[in-house]
Amino acid sequence: MASAREMRLRIRSVKNIAQVTRALETVSAAKVRKAVQALAATRSYATKAWQVLSHLTAQPGHHSLHPLLTERTDPKTALVIVITGERGLAGAYNTNVIRFLAERFDRFPLDVKYVTVGRKGRDILIRRRKPVIADFSGLTLPTKFARFAETSSVGRLAVEEFMKGAADEVYLVYTDFINMGRQVATMKKLLPLEVHDKDGRVMETEQRNGPAAAYEYEPDQRELLDQIIPRFTSLQVYQAILESQASEHAARMVAMRNATDNAKELVGSLQLAYNKVRQQAITNDILDIVGGAEALAAK
Repeated sequence: MASAREMRLRIRSVKNIAQVTRALETVSAAKVRKAVQALAATRSYATKAWQVLSHLTAQPGHHSLHPLLTERTDPKTALVIVITGERGLAGAYNTNVIRFLAERFDRFPLDVKYVTVGRKGRDILIRRRKPVIADFSGLTLPTKFARFAETSSVGRLAVEEFMKGAADEVYLVYTDFINMGRQVATMKKLLPLEVHDKDGRVMETEQRNGPAAAYEYEPDQRELLDQIIPRFTSLQVYQAILESQASEHAARMVAMRNATDNAKELVGSLQLAYNKVRQQAITNDILDIVGGAEALAAK
């Protein structure tokens, strides 16, 4: 059994760790609120852009309006944008994304290549010898919040790969923020952009009341689509990064709270063991004193 001094040092060490995890929990709680606010701030623009886009394409032959809306007849290659964190200490956040990615794309019928956003995903995919064609580390740092100007380069890369034929389908894998206690790894088809569902109906981002809005466009339809679709693609990537950042902070907050609770329990167990060791040492000292006194009295 460890000595009383070793037990005291271990108790002090665990208490110091508990202070660090408690501080990280507090910081993550503040950051997840800011991340949710940033995510909510983009929804109005995204909703309006989707309405304009769906109105433009709500007519027969919409697939021929723009190359980014056109399904390839014989797809061969898929590009997957994977969003993970830059650091650990976030529970199973990064592990869940990579596991979900492996389940969906390890046996995918097309040749798959990857674009990583986040150091954790990049390191794991490279270690597994997956074809990573680009990396955007630094966009999901927990010390800052992503900006659209910084993340738009990811969307532009996806559009360029699709337009030049290097990728026939583009997918987005990220973590969807449901609430503070639940974050779910999810997949979205980014390109070709799916404005219509399987039955040909326009997919809506929100429930509408009343008659549909009427629009007049300047300049022509094709020029508008040339501007709207790439921007909307970049916006979807940006929103996915914000969702992932909110999920990461929430997961880190929960993980640090659990670590703090576990540290408290460990301190209690160590304190009990220390008291037993200390009591045993005191008992041994008393026995030595009593034994010495009896030996002196016997002389």
